[in-house]
Amino acid sequence: MSQLPLIELRKVVKVYSSEAGDFTALRGVDLSIQQGEFLGIVGKSGAGKSTLLNMLTGVDHATSGEVTVRAGSEVSIHKLDEDALALWRGQTMGVVYQSFQLLPMLTLLENVMLPMDLCGLYSARKSRERAMELLRLVEIDEHAKKLPAFISGGQQQRVAIARALANDPAILVADEPTGSLDSVTADHIFDVFEKLVAAGKTIVMVTHDSGLTPRFSRHLVIADGEIVSERIERLTVGASDEAGQKKADEKQIKQQETDHRQEDQAPVEEELQQESGPILRAWPKEKKEKKKDKKEKKDDKKKSGKKKEKR
Repeated sequence: MSQLPLIELRKVVKVYSSEAGDFTALRGVDLSIQQGEFLGIVGKSGAGKSTLLNMLTGVDHATSGEVTVRAGSEVSIHKLDEDALALWRGQTMGVVYQSFQLLPMLTLLENVMLPMDLCGLYSARKSRERAMELLRLVEIDEHAKKLPAFISGGQQQRVAIARALANDPAILVADEPTGSLDSVTADHIFDVFEKLVAAGKTIVMVTHDSGLTPRFSRHLVIADGEIVSERIERLTVGASDEAGQKKADEKQIKQQETDHRQEDQAPVEEELQQESGPILRAWPKEKKEKKKDKKEKKDDKKKSGKKKEKR
């Protein structure tokens, strides 16, 4: 018996209405996410990435379709009222935003404690201890008493991850979490995510950067509100295989031409070597004999000069 997906979307459609007319952001999306996956959703700006993420978290409501989450009990999240949905989300999902969304008047420690205080899962003492443990997990505990304004962007994103883990959620969703970070800091954030996945968390991350796809355990491509990853990956793989085969053929042909050229040149070189061998060996001897003749002539001139001086 196959395991049911942790998150399942069935025919999800989202239409936004405005004075300019209706805009369809999602077009009948079907998606299954298994427990323990690090899923990347890749797409350009306006493709529907953030809208899809909002469907998963219940921040926005689908126009039609159903979103089911099986973290503990099975919940069809869009059937919950706002209060029940907020409580469920606080206990089941952690959200990491691109712009961090830390409260500027609270210390880093207090920012991480806030979700625990709101959900009431831990006592005041326990929430403080857990907040420090989480800051230690993301290697930012030495700054626990600082305000967000006094740490770097990469450090703020680490705090945002710690806050998202506050109530020990089964699922972590991240909206462009590395979008405003440099490449080195982004690598550190990915290292944290990979450790969390290894510990059993499920992470869903959206990004516009296709270069990050090797870091995910699975990735999908979304365009114009539809998941098109299977078609694009198949085309990419096909093109890659064809290009690779073409290069291999060209390399083989070049190698064969080189081998034939070397074979043709080998007899000629042997003949030249045989013909030129004695000449080359004789050349140094002739050169020495010429030098000897010149030296003898010089000596004769000197002797004749000396005889003239005596006279």
